[in-house]
Amino acid sequence: MATKMRLTAAERGEEVLQAAIQAFGTSGYAGTKTDEIARLAGVSQPYVIRLFGTKQQLFLAAVQTVCDTIEQTFREAAEERADLASLGAAYEKLMAEREQLLVLLHGFSASAEPAIGDAVRDRFGGIYRLVRDLTGASPIEAREFLSVGMLLTVMAAMQVTGPNAIDAPWADELNRTFINDPRKLT
Repeated sequence: MATKMRLTAAERGEEVLQAAIQAFGTSGYAGTKTDEIARLAGVSQPYVIRLFGTKQQLFLAAVQTVCDTIEQTFREAAEERADLASLGAAYEKLMAEREQLLVLLHGFSASAEPAIGDAVRDRFGGIYRLVRDLTGASPIEAREFLSVGMLLTVMAAMQVTGPNAIDAPWADELNRTFINDPRKLT
């Protein structure tokens, strides 16, 4: 029988955070319980609280992780080619990680909670500034870029775009508008 490898506290914390992203992406902030996250991570609920303090702090950590991933993805894309099309292509690849983008949407919807709202506004503003800094985009170009990205994110959340899309004629039509639009993400 093979011995079970013991994880470090940091590794276990990362597992809990990934479980939180999955759970919050599925059920949102209000609809997720810390014991569900603990079950997904294979730890006890008190351990989750010991690691992150409160459910709100864990949700904020999940939002921060998702925003870090978006920013890192954009930075890596800009290393290849620093333009909006390159960043857009990188974002489209991120859309395959639906739970992460859903966490961001749940963060927007939970913004009435002061701590969550402050963090989400700060991070979204950081993404906006990063897009401008990496590409030299004007405020209008950055707005258009983020607008298309948010539309695609919402469509992915509704499951009307992507490889497992639910059939919706209006969504098919809208998706086709991206094919020949020079302002599309890619």
